[in-house]
Amino acid sequence: MTFLLQASAIIDAIANPGLLLAAFAGGAFGAAIGALPAFCFTGFMVIAGEAANLAVSAVGSAEAVSAANLGAPGITGSIAFGTVFGPHISFAGGAAAAAYAAKKGYMDEFGFDYHEAKNIPAALGTQPDVLVVGGLFGILGYIITAISGTVGLPWDPIAIAVVLSAVAHRLVFGYDLIGTVRGGGLFDMGPFERGEMRSSGGAAATDGGEVKERLAVEPWLGHQYEWGNVAMIGLVAGLLGGVIALTTGSAFLGFGISAASLTFLNLGVAKIPVTHHITLPASTAALAVTGGAAEVGAAAMVVAGVFGVSGALTGEVVQRIFYAHADTHFDPPAAAIVVNTLVIALLAIAGVFSTSVWVPTLGL
Repeated sequence: MTFLLQASAIIDAIANPGLLLAAFAGGAFGAAIGALPAFCFTGFMVIAGEAANLAVSAVGSAEAVSAANLGAPGITGSIAFGTVFGPHISFAGGAAAAAYAAKKGYMDEFGFDYHEAKNIPAALGTQPDVLVVGGLFGILGYIITAISGTVGLPWDPIAIAVVLSAVAHRLVFGYDLIGTVRGGGLFDMGPFERGEMRSSGGAAATDGGEVKERLAVEPWLGHQYEWGNVAMIGLVAGLLGGVIALTTGSAFLGFGISAASLTFLNLGVAKIPVTHHITLPASTAALAVTGGAAEVGAAAMVVAGVFGVSGALTGEVVQRIFYAHADTHFDPPAAAIVVNTLVIALLAIAGVFSTSVWVPTLGL
């Protein structure tokens, strides 16, 4: 009976025609403006939503907003994490559209240094087939998130949808899941550091008869891949995520600031770090250890720093396995958020944390 009730709830969650159409539009719009620009808007909307929540809270009538509840009131739940700019829809749809466009040979004009399918900063414009692909993957992201959130699986339901959507677009469009490993193995960034090249392959392998080349190994961020550097930015951003959460009571404001900061990366500012997979686990863990209380204490800040480093290093592990040797974008931050929110949920289930804050825990 429990299974039947759960199945019915899942069907109700994913069978809303209006939301399916909205998810199609969100994914298509993410393709049109580009996956990374769409995610920057996610950050702006989170900042706006959390600022509004804090303003309402100040007069005593706020409701908590949960990222696991797509029907939550307010800008954060309905816009930033909903069908407009939810990363599972707009970002994932844009990344899938880039993979499709590269396969079709539409991406040659951009002159991207890596494989064209990894060019998530690029706006793909108004070509109908590209937008349809973005829209269909927007629907896929919506369905995955709705199922995960309805069942209460113990991780960020949005982040897992971004991960699974990337797996799906590689399989659907004929890309390798991991790619051909060069150098000394999966974790070896030496070929990148030495500037070793290979033929780009695929439909865009030649340009006027000249063989096009790309780096033999393509790190997700050429300025953020060395282990010590990654750990340091993890510590710094984790502590900042912790103090933001403990000062405001918001688990998402630090994430929003991190996401919005990627506007500068999209505009070509060198060495902008990517930190949303650091600030979100750090903020959430800091609130988890205090029971949700907005109180800056040493123990909570230490926990935030630990989860910040963990988020950063997990992202680096993922990029070396699933991004550096492959041809399309596989989002290391989303995978890192899945892993670290799973840890938070398990610690809450085990009673180490008094709450998992917004992370589902299978109802336990």
